[in-house]
Amino acid sequence: MQLHTAVCDLLRIERPVGNAGMAGGTAGPALAAAVANAGGLGGLGGVSRRGPAGLRDDIRRTRELTGHPFSVNLWVHILPALPQLLDVCIEERVPSVTFTFGDAQPYVRRAKDAGIIVLHQVQTVAQARQAAAAGVDVIIAQGGEAGGHTGSVATMALVPQAVDTAAGVPVLAAGGIADGRGLVAALALGAQGVIMGTRFVAAEESEPPAYQHRERILAATADDTIWTDVFDIVDGIPWPWPEWIHGRTVRTEFAAEWHGREAELREQIAAIRAEATVPQEAPARAQSAYAGQASGLVRDVKPAAAIIDEIMREADEVLAQLPRP
Repeated sequence: MQLHTAVCDLLRIERPVGNAGMAGGTAGPALAAAVANAGGLGGLGGVSRRGPAGLRDDIRRTRELTGHPFSVNLWVHILPALPQLLDVCIEERVPSVTFTFGDAQPYVRRAKDAGIIVLHQVQTVAQARQAAAAGVDVIIAQGGEAGGHTGSVATMALVPQAVDTAAGVPVLAAGGIADGRGLVAALALGAQGVIMGTRFVAAEESEPPAYQHRERILAATADDTIWTDVFDIVDGIPWPWPEWIHGRTVRTEFAAEWHGREAELREQIAAIRAEATVPQEAPARAQSAYAGQASGLVRDVKPAAAIIDEIMREADEVLAQLPRP
């Protein structure tokens, strides 16, 4: 049996699995296209230091690599300062955009009027209700187990409540999911598919720029992550994150040293950044290892298509083994 849900038809994909549009280049054209070519929803990170021009290049490169649908991830809280990111998506007629980290209502109609499918990633039940009222096509309920920037409500609690409040808008689950068991669990909670980040950092096609990012994920378990603002302070992004958002990362030595000492860290930023050998980048010891609590399920690096094949096969096996009344 091959799992196929209603949201697959809406998004024009074959398999209810997608990769998170991880920022900074991790989810670049190669990863987005590989996931799309494997029948999933390819996620392209829309936010990087290369700005709108870089995003346009990435969209065009993705289209060179695949003829299948993909989605561009945009951070709502920076769009007032960088509206050109959405402009580029509209001008390039991308198949879909995924908004996150804020109220997407001001942007939904403009995207949909351009023929773009709108997904919105939320971290609370109230945000799911707000997204449904705004007219989004798909809601992604991101639990606090997720890697990178996320909220605090757990996936197991958030997903079914998002489904109940979504007024019929299909829901995808994210956070703590890295294999076929997680896909089946998400479906049992009422979701119609999953979006995964941490598992796809360990795809051959991903391009994580942070020092030893993959290696740290492969060595970690669920016990080894921390929810912290340390790396946001180091990165110095000028747009403040929403108050409910913090970054989940593998607990590196730097994170362990400075978590809980954020005020002191801010005083040391200039000296820490002075160690960097690459302009605009933190020194290696101060780079993030954003990863979710599913890190312990990620044990190898393989092509994105092989990851999706494995997840679908395992989901079928789990479903076949479930007790029947």
